[in-house]
Order: sequence, then C-alpha cells, then structure tokens
Amino acid sequence: MEAFKQLTGIVAPVDRVNVDTDAIIPKQFLKRIERSGFGQFLFFEWRFHENGEINADFEPNKPRYQGASVLISRANFGCGSSREHAPWAILDYGFKVVIAPSYADIFYNNCFKNGILPIKLSEEQVEDLFQRTAKHEGYKLSVDLENKKLTDEYGLDLSFDLDEHRRQFLLLGLDDIGLTLQHEDKITAYEQKRPAYLG
Repeated sequence: MEAFKQLTGIVAPVDRVNVDTDAIIPKQFLKRIERSGFGQFLFFEWRFHENGEINADFEPNKPRYQGASVLISRANFGCGSSREHAPWAILDYGFKVVIAPSYADIFYNNCFKNGILPIKLSEEQVEDLFQRTAKHEGYKLSVDLENKKLTDEYGLDLSFDLDEHRRQFLLLGLDDIGLTLQHEDKITAYEQKRPAYLG
C-alpha cells in the first residue's frame, strides 16, 4: 500500500446523502477477484444511462472534474452492505481522499485498509467546500495528513481530526498485513524454534 502524506487535487462533488455501497459499486460488478479494475464501474447507475451513454448531468462526469482525486459528499457516505469493493472502486477510479460529515463504520474502516483517507468535517464545513467547488472551476484542495490540514488557493485553512493509529497506518503505507510484516524477524524466529511435529 502506498504511503499517504500530502496531496493536492481537483475536487469532485457527489451531492447526495446516504450514498450506499451498491450505488458506489453495483452488485453485478463484484465478480472480479483482483482489487483492480473496479473504477470503471464506480457510481455506474448514476454515471451512465440505461443505454450505456454517459449521463452528462451527473456532476463527476463534467469535464471540469476530470482527473479529480478528492471526492466530497454528504452524510452517511458508504452505508449499506459491507463490501470492500466500494473503496477498491473509489481508489481505482482515482480518488485518494473522501470528505463527508459522516460515514458508515465498515466503509470508513475499509478506507484505511486500502490507502484512502476519509475525512470527517461538519456539515457546515462540507457545505462550504461544495460552494467553493461550484464557484471555482478546477477547484483544488491541498490535503496535509502530517499536520491534519486542508487548504486551498482562496484562504481556506481547516484542521481535521483523525485517530492517531489510523493516521500512522496511512503515513507509513501499512495495511493489516504490512503491520504484521513489521515483525517478520520475530515471527521467523518463533517459527524456527517451534517443534516440527506441531506443523
């Protein structure tokens, strides 16, 4: 997993509450066994019409948001089923940061395990970001995980809270397996001392 320290990227809005994981990555696309390749199906039923044509009214489809790496949305983002494919799709599409007032717990935890930074801000602060994104074409946010700061070119300077354990996971680029492998020498030493008949 890549370490995350700082990012400056275009912001794309999904102005909806209760965005569930089936909207993020519909169930018919869960047949892959790799973590990659899900980005093309992100928000599939919102990004495309039934005939397969792009839905130009869906905000992230607009040219001004192409290449965005920061996603902003409303309360209870990632609710619904616990599928880990949701953060896989978000990351594969190119989003490395999600900002919302609140998240479903399982989705929130899965973000950290997959190198995505989910930031919680107040509803008023999120609304301000929506306004800034709408006002300034190509609007960018700078995300500083080391100092837990959000800034822009228009005077924004926000602090955000984050559990220190999770912050270190992202700063060091560690998932659960990576954390375990930090103790690989001790694991190897234990296995070498373990009697062979114990398997």
